[in-house]
Amino acid sequence: MLNKEIRNHFPILDQEINGHPLVYLDSAATSQKPVQVIEALDNYYRWNNSNVHRGVHTLGNKATDGYEGAREKVRKFINAKSTEEIIFMRGTTTALNTVAESYGHANVSEGDEIVITHMEHHSNIIPWQQLAKETGAVLKYIDLEEDGTLSLDKVRETITDRTKIVSIMYVSNVLGTMNPIEEITEIAHQHGAIMCVDAAQAAPHMRIDVQKLNCDFLAFSGHKMCGPTGIGVLYGKKELLNNMEPIEFGGEMIDFVGLYESTWKELPWKFEGGTPIIAGAIGLGAAIDYLEEIGLDAIERHEHDLAGYAMDKMSEINGLTIYGPRDPEKRAGLVTFNLDDVHPHDVATVLDMNGIAVRAGHHCAQPLMKWLACSATARASFYLYNTTEDVDRLVEGLRSAKEYFKDVN
Repeated sequence: MLNKEIRNHFPILDQEINGHPLVYLDSAATSQKPVQVIEALDNYYRWNNSNVHRGVHTLGNKATDGYEGAREKVRKFINAKSTEEIIFMRGTTTALNTVAESYGHANVSEGDEIVITHMEHHSNIIPWQQLAKETGAVLKYIDLEEDGTLSLDKVRETITDRTKIVSIMYVSNVLGTMNPIEEITEIAHQHGAIMCVDAAQAAPHMRIDVQKLNCDFLAFSGHKMCGPTGIGVLYGKKELLNNMEPIEFGGEMIDFVGLYESTWKELPWKFEGGTPIIAGAIGLGAAIDYLEEIGLDAIERHEHDLAGYAMDKMSEINGLTIYGPRDPEKRAGLVTFNLDDVHPHDVATVLDMNGIAVRAGHHCAQPLMKWLACSATARASFYLYNTTEDVDRLVEGLRSAKEYFKDVN
């Protein structure tokens, strides 16, 4: 387990909610921010606030250094070959939409196939639905195993020589399933398809090496990994990005503008139209520094241990159903569950009354809810600042919720 003193780096955790010390178990929705990131944002706005790339004055140079320095930190973080392959965007959603709009429309035609899974977040479903509708392509789903994992045999059965795009999440935000992306990428490439990875739930919790994965695109968001909201990353192989057209046009991304024709800047800037997300990138860079200092391997180990501890304790509650793989080594640090005869929103409300924050609803994964045969679930998601005491509070709160609704009913 990680040192409990890590909690002291997160000011928001030092408060009471409804008269109880806060237990924050909703990091899969958004993580809390350490003081190191808060100070980096404050320092930029207080001392270095300026636009980037355009000016030659001192503040402009400082801002540009901070912004481009963050790009290099991201490159190292995912082991990309070049900063030209690192595009700053608003988040995972924008990045996936960019791949669908730019690469998809140029390379997908009627009768081609796009392959995803039933476990995908809406952000990795709807862009492909729209692309299929607009091009006449066929959207196909890889069936899940009973425990919510993917079988490589079913992957091989689903991907064919007609497949042009495979897009799969690295880690499920509901089931916690950790998908074999490297192996799926190899299968996709054998059929001439490209591999796009939704890494929103992976980047905060585990080490990613895009060269080892050999994926063609990978997207993640800063706010789930101790960084600010409104900043994310699209990684793409240079040769693919060079052949793609931008989908936003304006300042910053142009080389030359004439009355009737314009040309674009080189990578990565041709995809970053307008004033970029300067403070967000600097904050993301600070978050990467923070996570690297603690160690991604240590964070992943800590979360596996917490998830295993939580599942053991929660399994002792009669009438509680846990979804996803039961082996904590095969899942990320979250536990999605339902308490019999109690709506997840009611469970979350009772927990909140006890200072415990969990997520309840369909988690932007309605097709998966249908596959699970339920309309909603509750989810406790852990991060580096959580402890076994937080899990004990959760279990105590769930027992209280069960007793409360037993008496009400």
